[in-house]
Amino acid sequence: MAIKTITRNDIGNAVYREMGLSRKESLEIVENIIQKNIASLENGQNIKISAFGSFLLRIKKQRIGRNPKTGVEAIISPRKVVVFRPSTILRKKINKSIF
Repeated sequence: MAIKTITRNDIGNAVYREMGLSRKESLEIVENIIQKNIASLENGQNIKISAFGSFLLRIKKQRIGRNPKTGVEAIISPRKVVVFRPSTILRKKINKSIF
């Protein structure tokens, strides 16, 4: 089974087909939603999409890492990372095909 990646364009086309807007308007809506989510994360806000999941900001502290090729230790600077946690509904839908 080949895994397909869904792109912004794919989502825009789905909005176009479902809503009857022009392709340009549909892509603008998708882009606007993405940009608002990015801005929220930049401002330190988590994002929760009901029945889908949450995008959470995590702060990683400074730590010592190791280059796997050379074995040389290096300091990894502190940084923020985005973590996705799927909702229970999404997890159940994804896993029902396994059983």
